[in-house]
Amino acid sequence: MRSIWKGAISFGLVTIPVKLFSATEQKDVAFHQVHREDGGRIRYKRVCTVDGEEVPYSDIAKGYELAGGEMVVLSDEDFEDLPLSTSRRIDVLQFTPAEQIDPIYFAKAYYLEPDAQGSKPYVLLRDALESSGQVAVVKVALRQRESLATLRVRDGVFVLETMLWPDEIRKPDFEFLEEDIEVRPQELKMAESLITTMESDFDPTEYRDAYREALQQVIEAKVEGREVVAPQEAEEEGGPAVDLMAALRASVEAAKRERGGEPAKGRKPAGRAASGAGKGTRKGTEKAEEKAEEKAAPKRKARKSA
Repeated sequence: MRSIWKGAISFGLVTIPVKLFSATEQKDVAFHQVHREDGGRIRYKRVCTVDGEEVPYSDIAKGYELAGGEMVVLSDEDFEDLPLSTSRRIDVLQFTPAEQIDPIYFAKAYYLEPDAQGSKPYVLLRDALESSGQVAVVKVALRQRESLATLRVRDGVFVLETMLWPDEIRKPDFEFLEEDIEVRPQELKMAESLITTMESDFDPTEYRDAYREALQQVIEAKVEGREVVAPQEAEEEGGPAVDLMAALRASVEAAKRERGGEPAKGRKPAGRAASGAGKGTRKGTEKAEEKAEEKAAPKRKARKSA
């Protein structure tokens, strides 16, 4: 790995010189736009939309478009007095339990390696942070952008995870949240039973990017001159289940079959009482459900008319 930034963790009066490395990488297959006839690369010119002339990179500035379409042109001098920290410091602001930070805030992950004589204080802070069970909330300036971030420990190494600012998180404003949707207790129990049946420890190595692998095979076939065999199309997914209880029950049974019929460790298997499917109570349950549906129908009509 190649270092992309050098700086220091500032922890009280302790300074820990570190080097920054990207902790993740995208494995997408990269393509170029080419001329179909001869494979030549397609290049783009920087052309001004006003005079139609090609513009050299040295004459290109940053522009901010206003609501009315006017453009505000900013020069390098306009950016000089902005309050962006130029110091290469990772300032520790506070320590907090990790569960208090919603993962939606996390943007990008980096590894931190101790630099020069920073190994001893690096290991000291790492061990203290790990034993505390908390994460450090820090502030750092990377790529002309100041960000909040967290410091945590993974496999003996500090991981710096930059965060979005609160006003960058969109509010989930969806119409169904205003609707009065009723969920029956039987449906809830069946859904919980399905969750229990599908419980398992997470192992990311069990999953793979099947699309990328298939695409790589297509490319390799092209290179070797072999016939490219089109993959079989997946069956079209059906629409939303009409009978929610039946769909949940079928899902539970399918999940049990995949797991060999064994319930998850530490949980009781979902019995007939949980699903409301006992032989002696089946008819009574069905009648009760029919009555509940009859009572709920006028309420739904009233809401629709309103």
